[in-house]
Amino acid sequence: MGIAHVYDVDRALVLGPGGRLGVAWTAGLAAGLRRAGLDLGEADLIVGTSAGAIVGAVLAAGGDPGRLGVLPVRRSPDGPAAPRRPDPAVTGAVFAALDDSGADPAEKRRRVGRIALGTVDAAAEERVVDQRAALIGTDAWPSRRLLIPAVDAESGEPVVWEAASGVPLVRAVAASSAFPGFDPPVAVDGRHHLDGALRAGTNADLAAGARTVLVVEPLAHRRPGAAAGSARVLAPEPAAVRLLDADPGDRESWEEIHRLGREQGEAAAEGLRAFWRPDPR
Repeated sequence: MGIAHVYDVDRALVLGPGGRLGVAWTAGLAAGLRRAGLDLGEADLIVGTSAGAIVGAVLAAGGDPGRLGVLPVRRSPDGPAAPRRPDPAVTGAVFAALDDSGADPAEKRRRVGRIALGTVDAAAEERVVDQRAALIGTDAWPSRRLLIPAVDAESGEPVVWEAASGVPLVRAVAASSAFPGFDPPVAVDGRHHLDGALRAGTNADLAAGARTVLVVEPLAHRRPGAAAGSARVLAPEPAAVRLLDADPGDRESWEEIHRLGREQGEAAAEGLRAFWRPDPR
């Protein structure tokens, strides 16, 4: 599928990847801004990648990011499901492929795709889809324009889905947030797909042409300068960075980093107001 382009867009919101706790921090930031009178869901275009795809779907549908202050618990007949833990063998192989300076980006994606296809697990995949459905709270594409990037695991080619693509929203979000070693690849239209961050990090290029671009980047401390240009970038403060880098994945960390994001959003709102809602005069 061809990459979607942006035409005549006023405000664009780009929500970047950040792992499990990146979802909580991004949702908390959006909740704090909303509490202070700035609704990021008003954007004309939302680009959501990985963790950002989850929060982007909530915002584009008019949902309340504050409800993600408590992590939805997926239950099994044996009780609450344990938080997922990465497979170090898989993640090690993936990062080794990504760090190969002699390979071009397309070849790196193909290598990562081959690694990920070795972890296909239909039951685990359905658990991922069910979890994403609980987080985003809707299975219908919103009327507000939402772009969700991912990578085809077999070809290594990037894809960008939107409402007109005709794919299920929950599966698009699940695929965009399926990083190998943490989650299995997710099938969309009969083909397995991987985390959209493998396309181009935050994928801020998908908002090129918008007059105002706000980038929310949970992992900005790992990729300084990744969202350069005229975009305004919101990144976590040190206390949240420490949790993101530790990423223990327990409920207490989720709730704590959502709170930190909310407080940061409340504090940042006044300084952001003129940028997000410029005086039309």
